[in-house]
Amino acid sequence: MRERVLVTGADGFIGSHLVESLVREGYVVRAFVLYNSFNSWGWLDSLDKEILSDIEVVSGDIRDPFGISSAVEGCESVLHLAALIAIPYSYNSPSTYIETNVQGTLNIMQAARAHGLSKVVHTSTSEVYGTARFVPITEEHPYQPQSPYSASKIGADQVAMSYYHAFNLPVAVIRPFNTYGPRQSARAVIPSVITQIASGQKVLKLGSLTPTRDFNYVEDIVNGFIKVMESEKSVNEVINIGSNFEVSIGDLVSIISEVMGEEIRVISDEQRLRPENSEVNRLWADNSKARELIGWQPHYGGREGLRRGLQKTVEWFSEPKNLMKYKTDIYNI
Repeated sequence: MRERVLVTGADGFIGSHLVESLVREGYVVRAFVLYNSFNSWGWLDSLDKEILSDIEVVSGDIRDPFGISSAVEGCESVLHLAALIAIPYSYNSPSTYIETNVQGTLNIMQAARAHGLSKVVHTSTSEVYGTARFVPITEEHPYQPQSPYSASKIGADQVAMSYYHAFNLPVAVIRPFNTYGPRQSARAVIPSVITQIASGQKVLKLGSLTPTRDFNYVEDIVNGFIKVMESEKSVNEVINIGSNFEVSIGDLVSIISEVMGEEIRVISDEQRLRPENSEVNRLWADNSKARELIGWQPHYGGREGLRRGLQKTVEWFSEPKNLMKYKTDIYNI
């Protein structure tokens, strides 16, 4: 019997890629998507029919403990990705982030405990570290909640780990650094830059160009999720998944414009700037724990790897059928 895995947030950017990879690797996948009256399964709707036919799709809301318990039943493992992640939107609607990210995680842990799951992989974020106090950032770096989003994820992380300590639930926390690739929302900087250029704009509207980030192609992140799930050593561990390479947003924009063969000019858009004390100025992952504990390493690491990943991302976004899904003339928070 093949293992049945539940993926929450399966309709999203990383979740849809993860579902696709799990099916290809032979897992039986139950995909939990956000219920809506349009019967949309998000990015799962774009998958090949052969892949989609092998997926059991369940619609619901991560905030509903009854629906979550039903979705978890019969699974061996759960990969919990469902969350609100847009930082600017968390300034507007912080309560929704607590309900979704903290209460939603509690619902997953309680259901996993009730149904005796053999593994729970909870998704954290590099944003919990805030601006780096030292680099590269290890898993021992202190928490710094510089946005309501970050605070909600810190809370969710602690809820997840509490279920290991209190109830011996086999929990692992994966902490991805900035992810990019096909299907990503234009609220993120890489798709924002690519879609603006691909739509013919020569003057780009962006936020601050000085912060640095550790960018990771989605294939590497998905591989990290699977390795964390499959490894017995990951239980009761927090594991960074990052490339160990930092680049400023300004340099990133230059690389993207080179890849796309376009000359552009960047202007600062006030609404895209974070409040001064909320901006995370530096993120750079130490990935030695992932390498040593679960045997993960990036295939798109360093400047050369970043360029290869960006080329694949540009190719996808430049397809007219994909580009038309994005509103390139408005700011997506």
